[in-house]
Amino acid sequence: MKIYIAILLFALTGSVAAFDHEHRAFTELLAPHVAWNAAGTSTGVDYAGLQRQRAPLREYLATLSAVDQATFDGFTLPQRQAFLINAYNAYTLELILTAYPKLESIKDLGSLFSSPWKKAFFRLLGEERHLDDVEHGLLRGAEDFNEPRIHFAVNCASIGCPALRPEAFTAARFDAQLDDQTRRFLRDRTRNRYEADDDVLLLSSIFDWYAGDFETGWRGTESVAAFVALYADAIGADPALAARLKSDEVEIDYLDYDWSLNSK
Repeated sequence: MKIYIAILLFALTGSVAAFDHEHRAFTELLAPHVAWNAAGTSTGVDYAGLQRQRAPLREYLATLSAVDQATFDGFTLPQRQAFLINAYNAYTLELILTAYPKLESIKDLGSLFSSPWKKAFFRLLGEERHLDDVEHGLLRGAEDFNEPRIHFAVNCASIGCPALRPEAFTAARFDAQLDDQTRRFLRDRTRNRYEADDDVLLLSSIFDWYAGDFETGWRGTESVAAFVALYADAIGADPALAARLKSDEVEIDYLDYDWSLNSK
């Protein structure tokens, strides 16, 4: 029995040590079931197809749950951030699939007194967790966190949310993937646009809810407008407007959020 336990522990330790930071299993699930729209600004999710792939999804989730805190602490910052974003997105898919197709919004999984983002339905880093733990505690709450672009990477299974990427986030491509997500989101005129007649920048409510994350001096920006100015081409701003955004001289209003399920 002792020999069996030792072999089992060795196998588990080895599997964690060999954790796949490419998250290939997640990409294999996403690629056939998540597709960009014609403009390349949002994606639709084939939840019916994912429902048929529930076993591989749960196998991938099990590899995430197998990583303990000490192992996670040994990851590089991009590895930790990619791990947590993938975990958030994968567990969100799992949450939707618990009720699909009998729901029209992730909010249907909550009530007036309970939030779907507060449902503790999985283990991660040795503890029972809910989605808010991952986003606000582990990602935004990390001491070395100063990455506002994660708000364009975590996906809440809603049309108003930035796209669920049809591939996993990886440490090797993390910066490029975040930059791509940000540009695609800002290019979507249903969610972000400048109204020249009124001289007002209309942005997704994400920029309102998490304004503080865009005011921390990331790449020299200390306001939502200055952050957007970094992506002036994506928002469609000419040099004059970009300069005014950088100087925080443009009025900003926030658009209503569409919580409808991002299904296709």
